[in-house]
Amino acid sequence: MDVESFRNYCLAKNAVTESMPFGPDVLVFKVANKMFALCNVEPYESVNLKCDPERAVQLREEYEAIEPGYHMNKKHWNTVRVDMDVDDKFLAELIDHSYELIVKSLPKKIREAL
Repeated sequence: MDVESFRNYCLAKNAVTESMPFGPDVLVFKVANKMFALCNVEPYESVNLKCDPERAVQLREEYEAIEPGYHMNKKHWNTVRVDMDVDDKFLAELIDHSYELIVKSLPKKIREAL
């Protein structure tokens, strides 16, 4: 998945916003002002995605491309290399998982408004 496809996939989700709070080369995607995905624009080599802690450990053991989140809480975030053993379909599934974790963590009133 190239950077434009990644961006479009994230933005297609309900109530997602995009910003660049870490500088002009880092895209950040949020739902209800909570980050669920980020990536470097140039070079686009990896993405950071939120993950259930137990699943995160399992994924890191199973895939060479998945490692603890770079510059993130290593328990809750994974860095996924896009040029290795993770195909586009699986990356989309990981994006969905990250988005859903954030949505589930939102207060009921905000979840219902989405």
